[in-house]
Amino acid sequence: MISLALTLVLIAFVVRLLQVQAVDASAYAAKAAQNRYVDYVLAAERGEITDRSGVALATSVDAYTITADPTLFTRKQLKIDDGPEQAAALLAPILGVDQASLVKKLRPANKNLRYVVLANRQTPQVWKQIKDLKSALNTKASTDPTTVNVIAGVLAVPTTKRVYPNGDLAAGILGWVNADGKGGGGVEQQLNKDLTGKDGKVRYAQSGGLQVPTAGSTETPAVPGSDVELTIDRDIQWAAQNAITEQVKKSKADRGYVIVQDTRTGEILAMANAPGFDPNDLAQANAASLGNAAVQDAYEPGSTAKVMTMAAVLQENAATPLTHVVVPNRLHRGDRLFQDDVDHATWNLTLNGVLAKSSNIGTIEAAGQLGKTQPEANQVLYSYLRKFGIGSYSGLNFPGETKGILAPADKWSTSQQYTIPFGQGMSLNALQAASVYSTVANGGVRVEPTLVRGTKGPDGRFTPAATPKKTRVISAKTAKTLAQMLESVVDDEQGTGGKAAIPGYRVAGKTGTANRVDPATGKYKGYTSSFAGFAPADNPRITVYCAIQNATSGSYFGGQICGPIYKQVMEFALKTLQVPPTGAKAANLPVTFTP
Repeated sequence: MISLALTLVLIAFVVRLLQVQAVDASAYAAKAAQNRYVDYVLAAERGEITDRSGVALATSVDAYTITADPTLFTRKQLKIDDGPEQAAALLAPILGVDQASLVKKLRPANKNLRYVVLANRQTPQVWKQIKDLKSALNTKASTDPTTVNVIAGVLAVPTTKRVYPNGDLAAGILGWVNADGKGGGGVEQQLNKDLTGKDGKVRYAQSGGLQVPTAGSTETPAVPGSDVELTIDRDIQWAAQNAITEQVKKSKADRGYVIVQDTRTGEILAMANAPGFDPNDLAQANAASLGNAAVQDAYEPGSTAKVMTMAAVLQENAATPLTHVVVPNRLHRGDRLFQDDVDHATWNLTLNGVLAKSSNIGTIEAAGQLGKTQPEANQVLYSYLRKFGIGSYSGLNFPGETKGILAPADKWSTSQQYTIPFGQGMSLNALQAASVYSTVANGGVRVEPTLVRGTKGPDGRFTPAATPKKTRVISAKTAKTLAQMLESVVDDEQGTGGKAAIPGYRVAGKTGTANRVDPATGKYKGYTSSFAGFAPADNPRITVYCAIQNATSGSYFGGQICGPIYKQVMEFALKTLQVPPTGAKAANLPVTFTP
């Protein structure tokens, strides 16, 4: 009987061993591996964003994602009931995280959960604090049986954290990186795929929250993201941002923007917004200031748009700079009575004088010569506005960019067909406005604006950005004539842009003061003040455009508050790029005529 009993017991053992080691071997091995092995992601290092000289504007530094294994905080593991609460009390002040939320993560509803994230992208100093605390608890537990290391199950995964060394400089261009490590705006969002790279993976055996070094591990290395080189010049960006920030504060305005562009290549050298934000501290940022208003705001440009009307008039041979234009104090057209910004007796102006004195009435009269009928003239003007890029995206593919509003000519209202020639009744963004002047400066050829010079992959190879599209808008002759006319705006004593003059340089520019549509109400309220131009006028290298929205303190005229900004930024850019004066004399086209 004893032999039979032992035989049965041995048979049971053998059957069980066969079941465990042969029949269900893979299932048990998988279950053991699940409990023993830990997988975590090796975050790829995000590529840098630099200016045109290689100066870092956005970079990544070492950081740690603080994680935990909830099974190591149970009563079975720690021999106490309140392990998660004690651990959360110790970790909350270090991580800056709510204590209750930590408890919830350390005591999840899923009892088999082995991995939770307690805090993303913490500094090395934070992880050192946690390690020191773990070490202190271990030391005490070795001599005091009542002490429990309640944070033994806290681990860290090496990663990186995005930082912006220059604070708010070019923040509207750069954007930011969100908590998930993805671009949340600007170039960070636009080129997120290139910047991100490819994450790797590590798998290792653990016991009690520690890696078992003899159990082996597997690793798939991460592939770093590509570096992105922008066309921005950090110094010029600083000068533009400083100038517009000061003027917006002084004028108590809603916001303002400055664009600096290379007239020959279309490269954007600066794109500044005020007010801005610090992508290092989004918690303190004003939501209204996030983004890049220079390409996202659509507004009516006012008189800076007159250069397009004049371009059409000259190109169509409807008039010359010396053509006589009699400008009355009031002009009745359609259902409206039009006037200039000041009351005046009848002006006897040349077409050049119409632009220099920024006469709305004179511009309406000139635009009327574009066709035998008003509808025909409207269609001709519309075609030129489109060629200059109005109503189309700039080509940057920037997140949130607006293409503005330009209705087809046959949809223009009775008033629009007379207001559009002087920049009301249609809208654009600041980059489009700058591009118009760069087109004139570039001999009538429009070069699509560019913001990215190229990318450098993990292998160190630089890949230039695609060559921008070029389109002839007006002839070189017309562009040269327009440049001479724009000089009268700045140089002639009757011009409206005298504050933009730069000693030693020939400057071409145009003022603008437009009625502004309040985005909150959709009704006209306040003004858009602007100034646009390029230098040297006879051999253009740089375009600068400035606009300020709703100035409520001091002057609101474009020539008064944007002209000085143009001068300040243009002078700095000319010196930075070492552009010398041409030394040639200005054309000094006449502004008035004697009847």
